[in-house]
Amino acid sequence: MYYKSSYTSPLGQITIVSDEQTIKGLWFADQKHFGSQYDLQTMTAAETPVIMQVKNWLDAYFAGENPILDPTILAPEATPYRQQILNALMNVPYGQTTSYKELADKVASNTPGKRGSARAAGGAVGHNPISILIPCHRVVATNGALTGYAGGIDRKIALLALEGFDQSKLDNHQV
Repeated sequence: MYYKSSYTSPLGQITIVSDEQTIKGLWFADQKHFGSQYDLQTMTAAETPVIMQVKNWLDAYFAGENPILDPTILAPEATPYRQQILNALMNVPYGQTTSYKELADKVASNTPGKRGSARAAGGAVGHNPISILIPCHRVVATNGALTGYAGGIDRKIALLALEGFDQSKLDNHQV
């Protein structure tokens, strides 16, 4: 059984989806792929322990802290390749960025004979069902350009600023 809950963030309304033990989704209300494969209309609204844990984490995060998150509570439902990209995203440190190419190469390095595809990595990042907690906002183009974010470029910029990232290192034109 899946449960849903709402969280009001400084960047807009967020919907959180969980089962009894893990987080399945976290989306801004107006972001691309909102709700993903879940039927949010039929879900029970509830404050499960894992949802409360995430809300406490979000409170600390939006207060400018770098809270610790237990990665075992995250259980995104994704293809094996997307799962590998999401796992690699979990290793991008707070306040830092990586590129789509670096993510693709990292995943490809685990599979002999494979080459990394920045485009495929971008698709996986764009379909991340657990925004913020799996930090897809920390991914930029190889040239440093701020590129797409399912939650919107303005939110990506705000999340990076909240983490203290020196955005002068980026090429701020949007691709």
